[in-house]
This record gives sequence, structure tokens and C-alpha cells, in this order.
Amino acid sequence: MAKRNKEVETEVLNWIFACLGEPVPKGEFEDILKDGVVLCNLMNKLTPGCIKKIQTKGTNFQLMENIQRFQAAAKKYGLPEEEIFQTADLFEKRNIAQVAISLFSLGRITQKHPEWNGPTLGPKMAEENKRNFTEAQLRAHEGELNLQMGFNKGASQSGLGAFGNTRHM
Repeated sequence: MAKRNKEVETEVLNWIFACLGEPVPKGEFEDILKDGVVLCNLMNKLTPGCIKKIQTKGTNFQLMENIQRFQAAAKKYGLPEEEIFQTADLFEKRNIAQVAISLFSLGRITQKHPEWNGPTLGPKMAEENKRNFTEAQLRAHEGELNLQMGFNKGASQSGLGAFGNTRHM
């Protein structure tokens, strides 16, 4: 489990509410976001109309659906699957650091959407890092013997025998 970083959490909350055009409410990071309503409103700001139904009150299950709708919309927006937090990370406060990381990533991904002209989060994303190698540079290592090519300085598995046999010393 990642260690929580209050500065990142504050930065994320400031970004979310700057996008929504609202003041940041008082309270803990996880409590402000727990029911998923703020997250759904954020996604609707980034991609208008992407989340049709937002439960403002109801059972825990209905409120967790808000978080799941947010996750689906964030994935569609371009947030990589491996960076999306689990519903329980937020709703059951299991891994709040992962929630902050996910939202920070979402804030960065807004930079790749030219239609978004609101606030972004984090450093500017790299566009491209093209490298041009000469043919000589590409061929320079071909004479080297890579250690993955079977050369292991005389060590072998001979005498190891089949599974289950005792090893003779």
C-alpha cells in the first residue's frame, strides 16, 4: 500500500474544485470524495454528459455505483487501467493514496485533450521523444556475447537428476 501524501491530496482537491468552479469544502480528502458524486460531476465537466445518472443519496451500494461510473468514464477518457483505483480503495478507505494517484493521473491526462481548456494537474506531459540512430550505432553491439545466450561461466545443471530425487554431494 502506498504512503499517503497530504500535499498531493490537497493539490488534487484544489484541481477538482477549480474544474468544477466551486470552493473546496472543509473535511478530509476521502470524506469529500467517498460517495462519488464529486467525481461524477468532475467527469461530466471533462466530458459533458458522459455520466447520466448520479446518486446523491441512497444505500452504500448505490453510492458505490457512482464510483464505478466514474471509473468507467475515466477509462474511456484515457486513464490507463492500471492507474484506476478500486472502488473499495475509496469507499472503504483501504488505499486512499491510490485514489490520489489516480486522480492526479487524470489531471495530467486532461493535457492530451485539446477540447479541455480548464485547469490541468502536474508537469506537462511529453509529446514525443524520437531518436535517430545511425546504422553503425544500431550494429555496434552485435559482436557482444549477451549473458542471456547460454553462457554462464561453466555452471550447469548436470547431476541435478529428476524431480523428487535426493541430490548427491
